[in-house]
Amino acid sequence: MLTTPTTLLPLWLKLLYTLFVMILVPVYWKALGLVNFLWGSDIALLLMVIGLWWENRFLVSTVAVGVLLPELFWVLDYFTHLVAGRDVIGLNATGYMFSGNTSMLVRTLSLFHVFLPLIIIYALKQLSYDSRAFPAQIFLTWLVLPASYLLTDPAKNINWVFGITEVPQTWMPEIFYLFLLLILFPLIVFWPTHLLLRKIFPLEIDVYNHRFRLFR
Repeated sequence: MLTTPTTLLPLWLKLLYTLFVMILVPVYWKALGLVNFLWGSDIALLLMVIGLWWENRFLVSTVAVGVLLPELFWVLDYFTHLVAGRDVIGLNATGYMFSGNTSMLVRTLSLFHVFLPLIIIYALKQLSYDSRAFPAQIFLTWLVLPASYLLTDPAKNINWVFGITEVPQTWMPEIFYLFLLLILFPLIVFWPTHLLLRKIFPLEIDVYNHRFRLFR
């Protein structure tokens, strides 16, 4: 007998998340410009709308591989700055959150960096992890980083394609630095995240409710 697939993610979460994104997109577009959506975290925020509604394990996993570790550093940087009153880590990833040059509305909406990792982890707990996310995130990054380099102002330094701080790097040619990023992101960000998620959220196949986990 055929059974109806079980809904694994609550409707209220999908609705609230979608409403938040619908508010954020026009505000960011007007205040920061369309190219700001090339940031990996912004791409993840948008992709998660589809991932949540479709309950798409592959899409949620791809987002997780790409942003969980960077978002952890963002949150750490933000709260250390909030407590200490200055940049402690040294990356100044959240300096705009404490700058009068950034509107209060943009800063408030930017707090999505805090709850996005929690939603991703919750979705993975419900849907499990798809190992195909690792090569998929590499492919996506190899599209986004060159686009960030070609289409954006170095002063914005989107996805750090011009340097790891606010000041563009000068210790190697820009194109060499870009190729270095294309290698380092998969090696030091995506690969460790992939290994950890595969261990925490193993895959099991259940044809009755479409939950997927694989016993290893």
